[in-house]
Amino acid sequence: MAHSTFPTDLPKPVDDGACNHLTGMTVPSIRLPPTSAPESPVDVSKLQGLSIIFCYPRTGAPHEVVPPEWDAIPGARGCTPQACSFRDYLPDLRKYGVKNLYGLSTQDTPYQQEVHDRVHLPYDLLSDEKLEFLKGLDLPYFEYKDKKLTKRLSIAIEDGRIVKYWYPIFPPDSNAHEVLQWLKER
Repeated sequence: MAHSTFPTDLPKPVDDGACNHLTGMTVPSIRLPPTSAPESPVDVSKLQGLSIIFCYPRTGAPHEVVPPEWDAIPGARGCTPQACSFRDYLPDLRKYGVKNLYGLSTQDTPYQQEVHDRVHLPYDLLSDEKLEFLKGLDLPYFEYKDKKLTKRLSIAIEDGRIVKYWYPIFPPDSNAHEVLQWLKER
């Protein structure tokens, strides 16, 4: 199956309350390398205006076969469709006030650069390879093949403070639309 689609019979994640502490939280100063300029880290706490950061576990590499055990993890599958939906909705998100948009995973920057280029993302991906963002915000995660992977969630940050979160997210490609609906109602 292509990485731009996903099975319809995936297990749905449940809200375990792991993000309840986020609303109103001040984002700590953590510098993360973006795909466009890894040598110039982004400090999310310093971003001005409204920023959306969507977190995802990991994207698959070209020709990587998705193993059945990955599909069995609720909410794990669908990272590329989620990223592509944000790509497709970006003009509307900007229209409704999103100044900064980033995807974030615990994968390293060179790995992220490949998917960034392959699916033509007009925004940067941030690498939390050292788990600083995950730990600093106490984000939910799971372990897979001895790696900590952030569970799928999105956060809206306005001038360094979290004003909204989406968790759990299912199906993954619905996330950008949910963010846009919130922006329209805001």
